[in-house]
Amino acid sequence: MLVLSALTLAACGGSSGVTLGKKIALLLPDSTNALKVRSYFEANVTQICSSCEVLYSAAKTDAEQQAQATTAISGGASVIVIDPLHGATAAGIVTQAKAANIPVIAFDRMILNTPDLNYYVSFDTESAGGLLAGSLITAMGSKANPTIVEIDGDAADPNTKSFKQSALTILNGKVKFGAQYDTPGATAANAKAEMVSALAALNNKVDGVLAANDGLAGAAIAAMKGKVRPWPPVTGQGAGLAAIQRIVTGDQTATLYMSTKAEAEAAAQVAYDLAFGVTVPPSMSNGKTVNNGQVDVQSVLLTPVVVSKVNIESTVVQDGYWSADDICTSQVASACAAAGIA
Repeated sequence: MLVLSALTLAACGGSSGVTLGKKIALLLPDSTNALKVRSYFEANVTQICSSCEVLYSAAKTDAEQQAQATTAISGGASVIVIDPLHGATAAGIVTQAKAANIPVIAFDRMILNTPDLNYYVSFDTESAGGLLAGSLITAMGSKANPTIVEIDGDAADPNTKSFKQSALTILNGKVKFGAQYDTPGATAANAKAEMVSALAALNNKVDGVLAANDGLAGAAIAAMKGKVRPWPPVTGQGAGLAAIQRIVTGDQTATLYMSTKAEAEAAAQVAYDLAFGVTVPPSMSNGKTVNNGQVDVQSVLLTPVVVSKVNIESTVVQDGYWSADDICTSQVASACAAAGIA
């Protein structure tokens, strides 16, 4: 639970004990993760201000999200938290909210090219490559000049560039790159084909695989099955259920977990502060900003966590992101027991 602002109690209720509620809009893409975000967000808002109301909506299209924002504005929202379906097309929502004097927080994905965005709450994605590269170096142990294959996302994705740059700060001078790929569309099919090509060139000898996300990691693993011995460390990102199960069985070494719980709680705190006109604690942003194409936006950037077999329970299970029952299906039950996950 985040430490609440010093003014929380004063803003939520006066000396008479009367609580002053506010409406906080939470607009998310209609995805499998939306309900988890909503649950964590609403729980934290309720803990901060029991009379506050969360106006929740989930959208499948930009037009639907725009309509939901209009409804939230007309419905009396004091602040809007939005995970835009597309960061480039949500600026109109910010402009509309600004005209109604309603602050907007971009959640998880930046809203681009607007001077009116108030806050951004997400993860320090620029650290992702370095964190995974460090975990890969550790997993490969003392092997001198190990050969690795790096499978990145689509070259057109800005996150791919930052991932690669961050990873190289750790890997340069410590590994030999057997192959490096920018994967068109970041699809599993393309990643598998890339890994097959790399293995052919390397005579099936590889000491480690750095994959930019769990889908790419899974594709690389599928390409290596039955060909590569000894089995190399493989890293991914996203803490997907299949990836967690692969970590339990030993096929994948690590994934990068961006805690939905921590992110939603941070957004709830900032939303509360903006709704009540409370100064957001400087410690939340530590002066960090992210440029959205027009302005530097004050930002709360959380640090991702590397998840390996030893800390599955203290991260994704403890957060309720995945339960032990989710992970420990019949196919991996024995591996779960060996890892002490129950």
